[in-house]
Amino acid sequence: MKTVKKYSGKKIVIIAVLVAVLVALLVGAILIGSPEKGSLSEELTDAVLHEDKQFSLFGLINVNPALISAYIVTAVLLIFAACVRIFAVPRFREVPGKFQLVIEQAVSFFDNMAKTNSPHKNGFLGCYIFAAGCYIFVGTLFELFGIQMTAAGGQSVSLPAPLSDINAAIAMGFLSYFVILGGGIATNGVRGLGRALKEFSLPLSMSFRLFGALLSGLLVTELVYYVIYLSIGLPVIVGVLFTLLHALIQAYVLTMLTATYFGEVTEPAKKKGKRAAKSKHKETVAA
Repeated sequence: MKTVKKYSGKKIVIIAVLVAVLVALLVGAILIGSPEKGSLSEELTDAVLHEDKQFSLFGLINVNPALISAYIVTAVLLIFAACVRIFAVPRFREVPGKFQLVIEQAVSFFDNMAKTNSPHKNGFLGCYIFAAGCYIFVGTLFELFGIQMTAAGGQSVSLPAPLSDINAAIAMGFLSYFVILGGGIATNGVRGLGRALKEFSLPLSMSFRLFGALLSGLLVTELVYYVIYLSIGLPVIVGVLFTLLHALIQAYVLTMLTATYFGEVTEPAKKKGKRAAKSKHKETVAA
């Protein structure tokens, strides 16, 4: 009974704290009012096209902020991978610790995905979808850090997710398609090339699906920010939920599509002629 009362008391305290935080946010929003904002259409247009808030790349050319994000995410992943390989992997044991278990589960997930969808050829496929999934997941979560940098025009800009730029999404879609195309040619030659070319719309569909899903979270957050009395606190919750949801879903969707189509183009052609000849030979011998 004492334990039950103890836990119920903790729940009451937690609920009271949450209610107090929500009330404080509501009161603060009412007292402060809606913050000053620019035009909604301008903010949404800039979030998609990045025409005004660009960065100078080594003083040579102005680029979209998503490119800077892509460089940072790529550097972080490469450094992390090098550290894991040099310092962590040699210390792995038969009974895994927490960090080793997380790494092994992530590798096993993408490896099993490759083997399940492409049983005939999956060595390189497993490596690619693991790298692509990690990049999409980490790159999507990157915008949660809200890293501020000064644009070429002097504005302070929060770096977005790399794949929220249409150019980055198209590059990822075509890279996945080229992996599928290369697997088909390496396995089945001209036949594999023909199978891959039949899906000529695949890179565009993957690109725009990825871009639209990641951008929708940003646009929804911007829209919530423009609602009176909701511009304090709620955009944070909405932004985090959308970002986590898109990070998981889009990493899974693109890797699954790549593995599925890769398995189709690398599937060996059925030798119908030889099978028919063998069956006729057996019938003749039986007769």
